[in-house]
Amino acid sequence: MKKILLVDDDIKNSMLLKRFIEAEGYEVTYAHNGKVGLELYKEIRPDLILLDINMPEMNGFQVAQTIRESDRRVIIFFLTDRTDKVDRLYGFKLKGNDYIPKPFYPEELIAKINERFESAITSQDIDYQLGKTLFRPNLASLTFNGETNTLSVRQTEILSILAQNIGKVVDRDTILNAVWGDSSYANSLALNVQITYIRKLLADPSVSITSLKKKGYILSVN
Repeated sequence: MKKILLVDDDIKNSMLLKRFIEAEGYEVTYAHNGKVGLELYKEIRPDLILLDINMPEMNGFQVAQTIRESDRRVIIFFLTDRTDKVDRLYGFKLKGNDYIPKPFYPEELIAKINERFESAITSQDIDYQLGKTLFRPNLASLTFNGETNTLSVRQTEILSILAQNIGKVVDRDTILNAVWGDSSYANSLALNVQITYIRKLLADPSVSITSLKKKGYILSVN
């Protein structure tokens, strides 16, 4: 059973959400503030964290930053009423996997959780040989000439999509919806940044990512 950690100081609504998620077959642990949430994360090692931002003790950004220092694989969804572009971009900078504004429909959240777990299952334990580079999504790594670089969670997800479609154009919206959950302007800017980082990590000269204006990207291996 997949384990979900819900961290939010709104106890009443959190209890309702907890029961709703549990009805879908997930094991849900609740924390009423960021500090408790971080301690429970260390104890239960959840598969996914639902993280509010405005909380006492530690805010959600602080919790996510601490977790990402040692764990790149756990899925983090920010649930928040802070919807400014600056906050959204900062959430993604901290390697959050999704940023869901409040209020939201529980059914929408469940759909996102299910999709994320299904994507993880289909991509795990699949290695890609890209020229002389070995891309291992389950380890979030790129190995070329004996040197290994580590990818972030989002970089791994983006490159996995491209690697599944070598030589084909992958539409920007396809990547944005799969990795961020929507194709907003802020997320589109974040995608540009992540593609730049991935290109820098791909040291193999035979491997390239080409941008097609207003269309998408092509991963090519010569």
